[in-house]
Order: sequence, then structure tokens, then C-alpha cells
Amino acid sequence: MAMGERLGESSGKMTGTRVLRSEGQVKVEVSFQGRGNMLGEEITVFGTYWQSVRPGGVLYGEGDVLWLTDDGESALWSGFGVGRPTGAPPAAHFAVCGSVQTESQRQARLNGVATVVEHDVDQEGNYHWTLWEWK
Repeated sequence: MAMGERLGESSGKMTGTRVLRSEGQVKVEVSFQGRGNMLGEEITVFGTYWQSVRPGGVLYGEGDVLWLTDDGESALWSGFGVGRPTGAPPAAHFAVCGSVQTESQRQARLNGVATVVEHDVDQEGNYHWTLWEWK
């Protein structure tokens, strides 16, 4: 497997967090919002993921990201990843994989693509992610 075409990217801000407790495990849920581009189209991004801390300080998370093109088409990305803290919370770097579901004709090829993502968050809650095709 190899990294393929760079498909898009987004930057923005964390908009909320909350602590979840489930079956003895503590998770932190994070919501974020931003702007970016996907396959050359400008998008607005809304996302939510949860993360937990595994032994050794490794972060594990799962999430969903909705992006809307400026003319109203949408796509839903879902995935999971692992990461590590890069400073005081919420600063972290994640390596993530996932896939897209969309009815958009212009972005339809994403329905058959596995994706890999680099997702970074700084101490102020600003994020940036870049998404590539995984071949």
C-alpha cells in the first residue's frame, strides 16, 4: 500500500468537549468546525470524534466528519486512528484511516477510496488535517 493523491485539507477550531464514561472507560468527545477544500471544491467542515488514552499514553479515537460544498452537496467521512500528545491538552498528532459516503456526483469517486489522514491539534484547539488516497 502507498499514499496516493492528496484529496483535500481543512483547518479550523475545536468548538466543544465533553467527558463520556462508558463501561469503566473514560472518553473525551471533541467537536470541531472549519473550512477547507476537497477535490478542488471549497468545503465547510463539521466533525466529532471521541478519544481515550491507552497504555503508554497512546491516544485512540473514532469519529465522523461532515463536509458541505458551497453549493450544498455533502459527504460523510468516518474513521479511526491512533495518536500521541504533542504538548499540553488538547495538543496531539493523529494518524487516521477511513472512508467517505456521498451522493455528490462531483465527489462520487470518494465512495470507493480508502483514505489516510494526518490530523494535528494545537494547545489552543486549532486543528489542521490533510487527507490522501490510500492505494
